[in-house]
Amino acid sequence: MGKTIEQIAISRGHKIVAIIDINNQEDFESEKFKSADVAIEFTTPATAFGNYMKCFAAGVAVVSGTTGWLSHLDEIKEMCQKEGKTFFYASNFSIGVNIFFALNKYLAHIMNNFPAYDVSITETHHVHKLDAPSGTAITLAEGIIENLDRKEAWQLEKSEQSSDIKIHAIREGEVAGIHEIDYESDADIISIKHDAKNRSGFALGAVMAAEFTAGKKGFLGMNDMFKF
Repeated sequence: MGKTIEQIAISRGHKIVAIIDINNQEDFESEKFKSADVAIEFTTPATAFGNYMKCFAAGVAVVSGTTGWLSHLDEIKEMCQKEGKTFFYASNFSIGVNIFFALNKYLAHIMNNFPAYDVSITETHHVHKLDAPSGTAITLAEGIIENLDRKEAWQLEKSEQSSDIKIHAIREGEVAGIHEIDYESDADIISIKHDAKNRSGFALGAVMAAEFTAGKKGFLGMNDMFKF
């Protein structure tokens, strides 16, 4: 993902002033890093929040696509509000997925009038993905809950509560990301699906988010950028 982001950023006329990985953490304090307009962060749930703090300490805005760290989300929002930090977060930077988010909410709004249909989510990713369900699946579930009165929460895999949305998480091969929403009744199934062909769509969206974030303050997201 990092290499793809680098290629796209350079192709769009940007300069990469620093690349930080596990072996050069001291570079967070370097003058080159401090000169950056925006840092794009794609790491792991365990390291993400610490990276944000290092970026903030260096005075660098953050665009993050890491998932699995959201227990700290309120802290980040408070720092943006009270300390003037800049943070752009999306569970998925793909333009197609964000269109899918909007479609998901619209379909849930329609299905609110048809209680015979139960809804579930299935997400499939590569075997290297550390968190389950995916951040994208959680965002989809939250979009349904906002618009479908009979659903109150989501649960991974099995649930006996009719008010829960069941999310099925599959890890196989090198799958870039597949998300499917199914509404099933005794008569039929209505499905919508997003299937990523590769990671280039995610990387392009992340670079576009960095372009949008540069020079801004506060907590930002895809809705701010695309006005969905």
